[in-house]
Amino acid sequence: MAQRLYITSLRVIDSAGLIIGPESLLAIQNPKPNKDPLNEENFDLRNSVSDSKNGVEIKEFKKLFSSETTDEYALLQLRTIRLTIFITIFLVLILVFFASLKFALSLLIGSFSGILYLRLLARGIGKLGKSSNSVSKTQLVVPILLFFISTRFSQIDLLTALLGFLVFKPALIIQFLLRK
Repeated sequence: MAQRLYITSLRVIDSAGLIIGPESLLAIQNPKPNKDPLNEENFDLRNSVSDSKNGVEIKEFKKLFSSETTDEYALLQLRTIRLTIFITIFLVLILVFFASLKFALSLLIGSFSGILYLRLLARGIGKLGKSSNSVSKTQLVVPILLFFISTRFSQIDLLTALLGFLVFKPALIIQFLLRK
């Protein structure tokens, strides 16, 4: 409920009829505004969490912003890229022995462009919430360039290059299955 203040000469009379002297008038004239933490630029969600009933929510929330989570994310990226390289080497060796060098080279180029795409996507996701509000679209240039390069040069097979681009998908599925 808002309190009304009436100023008469050097005295203030509030809505309850109480008289406030001139020494209190200075405090009333310059009240400190209530700070709204949501409007401040350096709002930190970690400090705004109050204790919950069981404390589990706070632990989970703090875990989201801890350095352990970012380290775990970096390790996941590294494992996925290593597994993608391993699968690529395996598939290239199979194509060299059972198909042709052209197909192996196309798969290798496609796979490296898939790794580049995955790395750009992971970097965009890593910036999410820190310095960006959305994921950048720059990684979408990689498959477009792969398409144009493979149609421009006859040494690169388009279908094999696009299949090589998708080699990182089985690596992600394997990572997901190993986590369970």
